[in-house]
Amino acid sequence: MSGHITEIIIFTTLFVLVSGMGFVASRWRRAENLASLHEWGLGGRNFGSWITWFLVGGDLYTAYTFVAVPALLFGAGAMGFFAVPYTVIVYPLVLLILIRLWSVSHVHGFVTPADFVRARFGSPSLALLVAITGIVATMPYIALQLVGIEAVLKTMGVSGDLPLIIAFAILAAYTYQSGLRAPALIAFVKDILIYVVILVAIIYIPAQLGGWGSIFDAAQAKFDATPAPGDGILLNANNQLQYVTLALGSALALFLYPHSVTGVLASRNRDVIKRNMAALPAYSLLLGLIALLGYMAIAAGVTPIGRDVNTVVPQLFDRMFPDWFAGVAYAAVGIGALVPAAIMSIAAANLFTRNIYREYLRPDATDAQEASVSKVTSLVVKIGAVLFILLIDPQFSIDLQLIGGVIILQTLPSITLGLFSRWFHRAGLIAGWVAGMSAGMLLLYNIANPAIDHAHFGGSAFPLEKLGLDTKMTIYAGFLALIVNLAVAVLGTWIARAAKVADGPDATSPDDYYADANDPRVRDLEITGST
Repeated sequence: MSGHITEIIIFTTLFVLVSGMGFVASRWRRAENLASLHEWGLGGRNFGSWITWFLVGGDLYTAYTFVAVPALLFGAGAMGFFAVPYTVIVYPLVLLILIRLWSVSHVHGFVTPADFVRARFGSPSLALLVAITGIVATMPYIALQLVGIEAVLKTMGVSGDLPLIIAFAILAAYTYQSGLRAPALIAFVKDILIYVVILVAIIYIPAQLGGWGSIFDAAQAKFDATPAPGDGILLNANNQLQYVTLALGSALALFLYPHSVTGVLASRNRDVIKRNMAALPAYSLLLGLIALLGYMAIAAGVTPIGRDVNTVVPQLFDRMFPDWFAGVAYAAVGIGALVPAAIMSIAAANLFTRNIYREYLRPDATDAQEASVSKVTSLVVKIGAVLFILLIDPQFSIDLQLIGGVIILQTLPSITLGLFSRWFHRAGLIAGWVAGMSAGMLLLYNIANPAIDHAHFGGSAFPLEKLGLDTKMTIYAGFLALIVNLAVAVLGTWIARAAKVADGPDATSPDDYYADANDPRVRDLEITGST
């Protein structure tokens, strides 16, 4: 550890500074009363364009992204670039969806996507499924933020689980106190640090390695020497369909995650969302540059610590940067874990409080009781995330994130399609969810990955030959599961309507979906928490 003293001092100093900001955030843009989900869990629904841009960007581009995307390029090559096109296409795809969701949520005081489903289809059961799905898909995502911090600590020679536990204990404390205001304030520092580190890295490191030509040549030589047929700096005929469907499926899933919706619902008005959907692709440029760190690590001769390929980026920084700047880079990764982990835990807690606790356990809960339960739940969620890392093989926890993407996609018919049409019947949507979830788990179970010694749940690339097709091509398992979900939802709806099963009462109206900041129901809304 003695050789990393400078790095540890700088990392710790910046980490403590940002943690202090998290505690101070409770006084930032302070409301008269934080004892409601609308204030604690959504920051008062009053964030403007700049705050929302940093908050949503910090929420979507996480510490896991910082270490895992380059690690994927390091191990598999071009397939790792799927993250770039999906973050390019996602914002035009979700622009109208998020505007409508914001409008109806502000009119009715909705806090979670399951709140909307409950009101739209008049089905507590469907809302419960959406809430449980969101919580289950979010839990491993929170755990994976620890992977980034853990990789940095390993590189600095810090061993043991205690530093990791302390870091998340601090996170839990200021999230409990400040709610969504904490990650919103910290996001400014986090994003500035990441931009500085990456811009320095793409200029300084290639200059030390002989230029980009040498970097790509080294990557190609590495992949040519491996027996794996799917790696390389270019895609091949067998993985192109996987690449396309993974990018599209990931784009469809991104804003179904509860934490993504939470950042959007905290926006002041529809115009803020429009401006952010236009500006957020700037992060896609950053992501493309981050991904190239994987090829730089190959050219620099970096080897992972043990079998943990997520350490390649910290190892690259340790090898190429002076100690003081490596400490700054490690802090960027560590702080990059705090923002999304905080928002994710808040979003999961809100789902439990609104759609399980209030719906089934305490229907007459006051705003203050809701906020109290959500605060406690956010602590429990973080404890669960720590246990994921401490008790489960980290490689398996990464596979869980792939499973999480397949899981959250199954809420698309209820949430996204429900915003534009009420044609689907609640019975059909429930049947579709069950079919899609079952199909997704079955497909994932039949995906092996010999490279990591997994006979099942070894990734998300499902071989089409297992469906009886004469091909070596693979496809994203979540995409197939969503097709099954939609097909069953359509069939179930036809059957329900043919049997004249009554629809649930719809608490929304067409005008709700076009409300803006000038709508009196929004401008003069007295939030009571009712749905």
